[in-house]
Order: sequence, then structure tokens, then C-alpha cells
Amino acid sequence: MRRRPRGWTQMTGQLRLDDHLQRYSETAPRALAVAAAVDAIAAAAIEIADLIATGDLADASGLTTGRNSDGDVQRDLDVQADAILRRCLGRLPVAALASEEMREPQIGDRDGRICVAIDPLDGSSNIDINMTVGTIFSILPAPDDLTLAFHQRGSAQLAAGFVTYGPQTSLVLTLGDGVDIFTLDRKVSCFRLARSAVQISEACEEFAINMSNRRHWDSPVRAFIDECLAGVDGPANHDFNMRWIGSLVAEAYRILTRGGVFLYPSDARPGYGDGRLRLTYEAHPMAMIIEQAGGSASTGRERILDLSAQSLHQRVPLIMGSSNEVRRVEELHCDPLLVASVSAPLFARRGFFRL
Repeated sequence: MRRRPRGWTQMTGQLRLDDHLQRYSETAPRALAVAAAVDAIAAAAIEIADLIATGDLADASGLTTGRNSDGDVQRDLDVQADAILRRCLGRLPVAALASEEMREPQIGDRDGRICVAIDPLDGSSNIDINMTVGTIFSILPAPDDLTLAFHQRGSAQLAAGFVTYGPQTSLVLTLGDGVDIFTLDRKVSCFRLARSAVQISEACEEFAINMSNRRHWDSPVRAFIDECLAGVDGPANHDFNMRWIGSLVAEAYRILTRGGVFLYPSDARPGYGDGRLRLTYEAHPMAMIIEQAGGSASTGRERILDLSAQSLHQRVPLIMGSSNEVRRVEELHCDPLLVASVSAPLFARRGFFRL
């Protein structure tokens, strides 16, 4: 892990993102290219935030324009956010660019040192109900063979981050040395440091999952959620609150700020057998951020950052958040006997055969 440069300040509210990136750009190979890409994404995010906040798309943002290359419903704002990001990144020597809204990666400057993958507008269905949406990005080294640019392991990432467009516009960023959160100062259109060296709380009091799909889950996921629901009467020995926003960026931001665990598992529904989130531009960057903040990210069986995508839009299950909870989900996936013991009511903490 890279060390922050000597003289690094932990002070929040004063340090601007461009100053932060300038310092970082002097620390490592490819750092200048990474810093330029993050700066371009931040500029695009300010433009997207203004577009959302002004309400200019109030009549159009909820309208569908068809389906994207991966079969998901595509909204007008998805297309516009993608165009803004591609325009801002197009000014840089980026070797390859991938987007949720593109069928194939776009090869750019073959002498470029980095590749960028983006989800231009995560959670766009929430626009209709004025809920948080966001942008997710991953920055990778450019390989000699650019056809392999987005088939690298998640651990190869140089930087990752996401932007939330909510009551505040916040940029969550890791450059491989911890996680920092910047908040948009609208008066001067720049991001300022709000929280430095973010760490996920080890205490987990919240879980997030779409409970309506319980009947479709595999037994390890059901067993884990049953433990959460059992609260003080179960093996966790404390009560949980349940959350579900349906926006990956919002769920991740909540985990970073107050702990918890998020589950989007594979299940038995058609099209969900391999999970639903995309590995390259959703799970990989989120996993890097969560691990850099002291948490864990897994499919339930494998560490997300150990995986490499076989195709650009490959889907994957994602369990992320407080390490103890993610580890418990993995234990349940690896041990059928453990699942059976959790699922047997006679042997519950207050069951017939236990004191």
C-alpha cells in the first residue's frame, strides 16, 4: 500500500480535491494519469449534479429510451450522464474506456497509461422518487494488449470511487491509500475534503437486502438473514435494523459512514443465477473502496478483488461491509452443516434442546 506523502494533512473542510490530486500525482508511476482521470470524472459529476438538481429533466428523466447493451432498462438521464462522462474523459489520453451504456469497450489513445470503467448513473430508477443516485468508476493500468484491459483482477485497480447525488453531492475516493470523502461546494463548484481516512465500523447494526426475494435465495443467505432477524435471541446476540434503498452508491455510502452489511446475492430467478451487479464497473470498484476502509467484499464464496471478468458486462453476487458479517456469510456458504444448525429451530439459542 502506498504511504501518503510527508506533510499530508488530515484537516477536513479546507483541502480541495484538485490539491489532493496534485499531491497524489507526484507519488507513483501512472499517478499523474490517474489524477487527471479523477479530476475529469469530478468535473463530469458537477455537471451531472447540476443537471439533476435544477430539475431540467423533471419531465424526461423517468422516461425510458429502450434497453442498454446488457438488457437493462435505459433512461434518458442514463444516456446523458454517459455522454457527459465520455466527453470529459475523452479529453485525456485514456487507453480504453468501458461503460454500462456501451456494448464493447472503446479503444482510445494506445499510448495511454490507464483504462477507465464507469457506471454513469447507478440507481437511475430512483430519479422518479427523488432518491439518491450516483456514478461509479474504476481506474486500471493499461495492459500491452488492450483487449484485456477489462479482464484484469480487481486487485489490479489503481483507484476507484463513486459519486452520490443526494441532499449533498459527495465523491468517495480511494487512490490505494485509504478512503476519503469530498463534498461539492456549490458556491465555487469544487469538491472539498469532508472526511479523511474513513474506516467502516466493526459494530454492525444494520443489514440491507431486498427481503421480497427471500423465497428465491440459497439456504446460506436465508440462514444469515434469519440470524439477523433473530437479533438478541440468535447467535449474533444483538438486534439489527433493516435497510434497502435499491441504489448501490447509497448503500455503500451508508456502510462507510455508519457500518453495516449489504447483500445482493445470486438467487433462483431467471437471470439472477450469477448475481445481478456487474463485476467490472460496479463490484470491483466498490470492493476496493470497502476493503480500503477496513471492510470486506465477497461473492459469498470468493473475494471480489480476486476475480477477473470474462466479459465486460459479467454479473456477480456482492456481499460487502463490516468484515465480521461478510465472513459469517462466507462461513455459511462453505459449511452446509452450519447452515442446517442455524435453520433448525429446536436448536436455536432459546430452542428446546438448549439452555
